[in-house]
Amino acid sequence: MRWDNQKRLAVTFLVTVLILAGELVGGYLSNSLALLSDAGHMVTDALAIAMGFVAARISKRPSDKNATFGYQRVGLLAALINGISLLVIAVLIFYESYGRLVSPPGIDIPVMLGVAALGLAGNIVMAFILGHGHEDLNVKSVWLHVLGDTLSSVGVIVSGIIIYFTGWTYADPIASTLIGGIIIWGGIRLVRDTVSIFLNLTPRGFSVEALTKKIIDMPDVIDVHDVHLWPVAHNHVAFSAHILVDDKTLSEVETTKKNIERMLRENGVDHSTLQIESSCATCDNNLYCRVKDDEKGEAHNH
Repeated sequence: MRWDNQKRLAVTFLVTVLILAGELVGGYLSNSLALLSDAGHMVTDALAIAMGFVAARISKRPSDKNATFGYQRVGLLAALINGISLLVIAVLIFYESYGRLVSPPGIDIPVMLGVAALGLAGNIVMAFILGHGHEDLNVKSVWLHVLGDTLSSVGVIVSGIIIYFTGWTYADPIASTLIGGIIIWGGIRLVRDTVSIFLNLTPRGFSVEALTKKIIDMPDVIDVHDVHLWPVAHNHVAFSAHILVDDKTLSEVETTKKNIERMLRENGVDHSTLQIESSCATCDNNLYCRVKDDEKGEAHNH
């Protein structure tokens, strides 16, 4: 059965709530910071998934007069908030880990290991439901939360085993610090990707120079200027430019325009706006003609 993003997020949310409840109780009973850190991250997971679910629904709304490009950036906003929440929770884990390194408390290892094992199983199920390799940054932000929790559960189990066999209680805050490092790494990458889109920076994998050259190399095209390439959303790239062409009939110009649009689509551009300019134009009742010089590539009046 093939699930869409909304169904994946809904099922993942239910599993997250169950794991969160178990880890909060288990962390309190066992006095394990690593387990409580994992539970704290699960709180942000639950919020992230709920936000992602709502954003996924809104993102599917068609464009209207209030959002002519559609509502796809709602999902990006959710991804940005989720990325920032990852950074905040990592900082809190670092702070608490420092306190426990200074004064390690006693830990109930059997409870800690039992709850962590259940949490790991649940996180693996959620990771499987969400899949991987997401182009949708909204879903990717949720997946990063789940991945962080999966690694957190592994860290809790490893630290619990070390403490059980060696009595070295520093393993618990050290594991928490490593968990925080993994979380902050994913959060920084997510925030970087979403901010890049909000700032309309050139999408990764695209080259303005390469696209411009392909247009100029096409028949009848003299020059390309006022070029803009930007991401409307994580999977929607837009392009606009002014295209100077030889003096042609309207039908011939339309053919050139369609050829350019087809080339842009083949190179990953989803939406293009092209303003075609003729090499000859009327200005102040005098004919001004801009002709391409075959040897120098310069324009001149005649």
